[in-house]
Amino acid sequence: MKGLGELERSVMDILWAENAPLTAREVGRLIADRDLAPTTVMTVLDRLTRKNFLRRTRDGRAWRYEPKASRDAYVAELMLEALDMTGDRSAALTRFAQTVSGSEAEILRKALTELEEE
Repeated sequence: MKGLGELERSVMDILWAENAPLTAREVGRLIADRDLAPTTVMTVLDRLTRKNFLRRTRDGRAWRYEPKASRDAYVAELMLEALDMTGDRSAALTRFAQTVSGSEAEILRKALTELEEE
């Protein structure tokens, strides 16, 4: 999975926050902190579709875009890629476990327990 650039991340944040597919025009309106040309928004959406982050469907003359996966799935994939970059996954996982808060550790414990019970 390829990473996201700053503008791509902004667009994905908007689409992850919505409960419905959006057009390029709607995405452009929701990017409040930028004054982007409509063609720029369309280019970013097209690039994210080619990178397999988005699904697009025809709606009249426009396209509607929605994420193919959740933000959580994307972040989990980034974490797995980071683990693949290390020569020692056990050491990286141990170091990660040492840095999480108590409540985060409890979430991990619960998730691992549930996986073992399946």
